[in-house]
Amino acid sequence: MDAELKESLMGALELVVDPELNIDIVNLGLVYDVDVNEEGVATVTMTLTSMGCPLAGTIVDQIKAAFNDIPEVKETDVNIVWNPPWTKDNMSRYAKIALGIR
Repeated sequence: MDAELKESLMGALELVVDPELNIDIVNLGLVYDVDVNEEGVATVTMTLTSMGCPLAGTIVDQIKAAFNDIPEVKETDVNIVWNPPWTKDNMSRYAKIALGIR
């Protein structure tokens, strides 16, 4: 996958906002990797802020919708992993400031 496509995918993921924290999943540090294979299947490897996150389905739907405008993506597979576990250290400076975390 070329750098330009990866940038487009990450840009699209920045439009996906965690409904509880009102910060996008990229700045929250929830996205670990994104890739597209030759068949056009985009795989997003990500985690959630908590294991029992009731909004996982909503976030997955938002990711699929965000990738609709990217012509190289024919299908989206969201792989939610718990290892490595998410911590506040994963968050960007922007997200920490927005949430008042030092």
